[in-house]
This record gives sequence, C-alpha cells and structure tokens, in this order.
Amino acid sequence: MFNTKDALELFAKYRGDAIVVPGRGGRHWINISEGPMDVPLGDPAMGGHCGFALGLAMALPKRRVVLIDSEGDLQMSLSVLMTVAEQKPANFYHFMLDNECYGTTGGQPVPNAKNVQYDLIAKGAGYPRAYAFTELEAFGKALPEIMNGPGPVFVAMKVVPEVENEAIGVRKRWIRRTKNQAIADMRKELRIGV
Repeated sequence: MFNTKDALELFAKYRGDAIVVPGRGGRHWINISEGPMDVPLGDPAMGGHCGFALGLAMALPKRRVVLIDSEGDLQMSLSVLMTVAEQKPANFYHFMLDNECYGTTGGQPVPNAKNVQYDLIAKGAGYPRAYAFTELEAFGKALPEIMNGPGPVFVAMKVVPEVENEAIGVRKRWIRRTKNQAIADMRKELRIGV
C-alpha cells in the first residue's frame, strides 16, 4: 500500500493537458493542481464520478480525460466498466484508489476488500489494458507506459486508508470551487459555449 498523495504527485508529472476528475483523490489533488482543467466535484452520490468522466471523454475525444476513482464508488456502479469497454474511448484513463474501506463514511470495509482483483474485473469487462499496483515505485515506473498508450485503461492502486469519522455536515470542506464553477471554468478554457 502507498499514500494517495504520493501517487497523485507522481501522476501529475505525466498529466500533460488532460482534464482531471480527481474523485476521492480530490482533497490531495487540489494541493497539487487547481486549474480550469481540474474538475473536482467533491462528494457526489457514490459511483457518479466514472459516468461523468466517461461523458467528458465521449464529448471531447481529442482531449485526454483522467479519472481518479475509488473502489467504493466503483462497487456502487460496477456496470460502468462494461459501458466504458463498449464505448472504447481512446482518451479515457481510469485510475482507482483501493483503500479496502469506505473512508468517507467511517472506514467500514468494502465487500471482500482484501481479495478483489479490480484489474481482472476491468479486463473481463473489456478494457484492453489494466494494471494493479501495491508498491509506489512500480506504479511510478509504469506511468509513462500507462499515459503514453491509448485508452481506455484501468489502473488499480492499493492505498493507505484515510478514514473520516466527523459527520459529513461538520467536516472541513476541502473543495474551493462549486461544482458549477469547476465545470464553467473548464468550458471557458475549452471555449465551449463562449
């Protein structure tokens, strides 16, 4: 297992001009990058990040779209893997943080937390490329191959749990822009509807 912050700092070196939907990694990502091509959505309904990022990839096929998903989100909408595989967006890079628990709701373990091989599930769903990492060094070495190849690609990363036990309504908010502002900033940068 490795730290989400360390993984995202490594990834940032290979991001290029990609749109990044940081999902559950958002609280770290906003301290690494916060420009108009970063679309932190905070905590929407679990499982919603992948569908949103897939929609961006389909609407903007010439722009790479990177999603930082989580295993809890993915378990809530596992069928999205089949949809991604069927659509085959060559510009879609699907990273998944696997901390083996629901970190934002108190750390309850996800079902079969220690035994699920998400990379094999993605491969079985039809992703042409899928990886799994438990060590940061191996992840860092593979990043050029991951980011320089075509999508869709799936990357599972075992990360250290960061459990929040404060009630959602009293937590310190990490998000600095509203969802609407983040999307408006991206649209403006891409000259969509201006």
